[in-house]
Amino acid sequence: MSGPTPEAAELVQRAAGVIAAKHRGDLAGAEDLLAAFPGEQARTLGFYLLADLALGLVRASSGQSMDDLVRELSLLIAATAGRPPTPS
Repeated sequence: MSGPTPEAAELVQRAAGVIAAKHRGDLAGAEDLLAAFPGEQARTLGFYLLADLALGLVRASSGQSMDDLVRELSLLIAATAGRPPTPS
């Protein structure tokens, strides 16, 4: 995948803003930012690119392979949800 276009970068920044607003307790601001996406496809792309970027930063910092990192994340999500993960 090549570098993000300015439009894609704006979607990523908006997705990051949603998460930041939520974490500072500004739920109305998070909702406003979610509503500002031009559509479901743009929202999905923004959050996908943000997740990809965040996982890449964690991978670079931890030295783990992406497969190991995603496996660890899957286990954490399953534990948080209170059910065991499905075998991969």
